Amino acid sequence: MSTSIRTCAIVPTHDHWRAIGGVVGALRAAGLPVLVIDDGSSEPAAAVIAALHRPDDGIQVHRLPVNQGKGVAVIHGMRLAWEAGYTHAVQIDADGQHDEAALPALLARSRQHPAALISAAPIFDDSMPAGRRIGRWITHLWVWIETLSFTITDSMCGFRVYPLAEVRALLAEQAVGRRMDFDPDIMVRLFWRGIAVEMVPARVIYPPGNTSNFKLWADNLRISAMHTRLVLAMLMRPVRSRHWARHSERGAWWGLLVSATACRLLGRRGCLTVLAPVVAYFMLAGGEQPRASRDFLTRVTGKTPTGWTVYRHFMSFAARAVDSFRAWNGGIRAGAAVTDTPDALARLAADPRGALLVVAHLGNTDLARALLDDATRARLTILVHTRHAVNYNRLLRRFRPEAALNLIQVSEIGPETAIDLQQRIDRGEWVVIAGDRTPASGGPHVSFVPFLGEDAAFPNGPWVLGALLRCPVHLLFCVRIGDGWRMTLEHFADRIVLDRKVRRDALRSHAAAYAVRLEAYARAFPMQWYNFFDFWAR
Repeated sequence: MSTSIRTCAIVPTHDHWRAIGGVVGALRAAGLPVLVIDDGSSEPAAAVIAALHRPDDGIQVHRLPVNQGKGVAVIHGMRLAWEAGYTHAVQIDADGQHDEAALPALLARSRQHPAALISAAPIFDDSMPAGRRIGRWITHLWVWIETLSFTITDSMCGFRVYPLAEVRALLAEQAVGRRMDFDPDIMVRLFWRGIAVEMVPARVIYPPGNTSNFKLWADNLRISAMHTRLVLAMLMRPVRSRHWARHSERGAWWGLLVSATACRLLGRRGCLTVLAPVVAYFMLAGGEQPRASRDFLTRVTGKTPTGWTVYRHFMSFAARAVDSFRAWNGGIRAGAAVTDTPDALARLAADPRGALLVVAHLGNTDLARALLDDATRARLTILVHTRHAVNYNRLLRRFRPEAALNLIQVSEIGPETAIDLQQRIDRGEWVVIAGDRTPASGGPHVSFVPFLGEDAAFPNGPWVLGALLRCPVHLLFCVRIGDGWRMTLEHFADRIVLDRKVRRDALRSHAAAYAVRLEAYARAFPMQWYNFFDFWAR
């Protein structure tokens, strides 16, 4: 144990006196000095709590003359602890809800990560009231939105080890909740400041005859107001935009997992309601993304879009993520996606040869893949440029292991990858690649061709790959129409040949032909265009 760490315990209490003696005794048995903060208790609790005051035995009782709330009591204890030279403070309830047996694990984790907030991850038994369980889940969802993370698995459990220096810095700059909104409020704000949060499993019970200080209406309204403040504060937090190929994985993983979890709990409509403030956050703080949306919508419609139109564009992207998960998880029946080219699809399925399928970030081809039967889906190999799709595969394995995709992450197609793909084609598999995302290296790897009135860069990769694999090439689109989807398979070429003498012109010709088809779909379904970056950048 580091000699620089000095830890005490803070026990806030208001009218809890039956179990507090045992709680204080367990803390002292663990070697912790104890600060009991009596938040204006009435009799007989006040007398029982006052009798615990034994400074020579490491127990100090400090009484607030009137009840001011749990948050005020804990902060008062933190200030006393800081002034006494302690670096860390354990917060624990006085009513016996928290299992003191988990205390050594929390303290050990605090010693390993002294700058982190260590919190119990509660394991509840059947004594937990149903109403409290539902309320906690609602708060969990909002905290996941506010932090853009699933690190905090429970923000309402008041069994924690605080690093006092970090808390003191926060409280010097910001006010936090004073009553039952204190625990989630301070946790989220510490997380925002870059303080790591470590969760340690601990049993939590609701003892028989326990008197709860939670006021159903007043505290629920207070917590709702807290979440409103946190969401508004979240919207003001800057998010730096970067090239699409260098975006971090954070948004991909947490966004997919939020969608998946909320969709399971609340259904499509409820999930989109939960995600609405997240969408607003990315739109308002995204910088490049909303500008790209406005630019595209202006080009495709000939009119300057309103802020509401841009928001609808972003919400369409959120709906795409929700629909994809529903499809993969069995929430959408196979008949919901109807092909308007059944003969072409039947010929492709019956052809023992492999094929190259070129898709776009328009509509929802992922949903089309999800609704395929297992045998047909097994023929697919998806080429991806970034780890975002790896996160998606990770989510699929979590919720539906048998549905995970065959992914190959590539930035350049080298000899080994080319040989592997050729073997897949020879086995009759289908290789899927996006035709509308340019490689970061640019240069000779792209062709500038007309798209919505101005030349835009399109990747040469799909057409080079088609020539290497010597296989048929098809375009695949899947767009939402009403409550269903329309899937279209378009034959592009029996085989792509790139003669060295006219290679550049041939690549540009193929890119231009693809751009014509993509533009037709973009004009017909502008809200289903999901390239949120400057598509016409040189």
